[in-house]
Amino acid sequence: MEHLELFLKSIFIDNMVFATFLGMCSYLAVSKKVNTAVGLGAAVVFVMLITVPLNWLLDHYLLQPGALVWLGEEYASYDLSFLSFIMFIATIATMVQLVEIVVEKFSPSLYNSLGIFLPLIAVNCAILGGSLFMQSREIPTLGLATVYGVGSGIGWFLAILAIAAIREKIRYSNVPPALRGLGITFIITGLMAIGFMSFGGMLTGGDVAPKKEEKTAKVDSNLEKEKEVLANNIKVNE
Repeated sequence: MEHLELFLKSIFIDNMVFATFLGMCSYLAVSKKVNTAVGLGAAVVFVMLITVPLNWLLDHYLLQPGALVWLGEEYASYDLSFLSFIMFIATIATMVQLVEIVVEKFSPSLYNSLGIFLPLIAVNCAILGGSLFMQSREIPTLGLATVYGVGSGIGWFLAILAIAAIREKIRYSNVPPALRGLGITFIITGLMAIGFMSFGGMLTGGDVAPKKEEKTAKVDSNLEKEKEVLANNIKVNE
């Protein structure tokens, strides 16, 4: 259940594009055609699937304070967290080079259509953001880190696929000249972001009103006895 919840949350609620506006450069530039958007989206999913778990291993067994204790007690005081950015980017750049080689070999048309944006995945804020969010949110296990990487990649994939489909259809619409191009794209992106915000209560089902504690007054039996004794004394004195 925890894996499914994180998977759905990373796709819809914490969507990289609509919740944090990361990876907007390639999102806007490569979303004119659905085929191109599908190719870039699949590449982003693959890179995040590989890099987030790899960076989780680097973070837990190399970068965190005391992570080197597995080498021996004398290394327990080492803190290599200042190397996080360099190590994360090196991992992402390596995987992007691998994707570029595979796409160029098996799909030259897609490689040519993606152009400069394929190697630029290495500096895609969404991919680096996935690893940094994984680190800052302290995801506890490698399995959850993998689920988070896949979910975040699929969320970015859905975002660019949706805007590409809309932009293909909107060519036949009567858009005011001042809003044509990036203007109407930004407006649609904002509306889609508002729509994705509605998924916020999907996993929680809304806030549950706290139960009111029923306050009951307990009558102290000793106090009743004292009142009876006092009443009897008053009667005797009278």
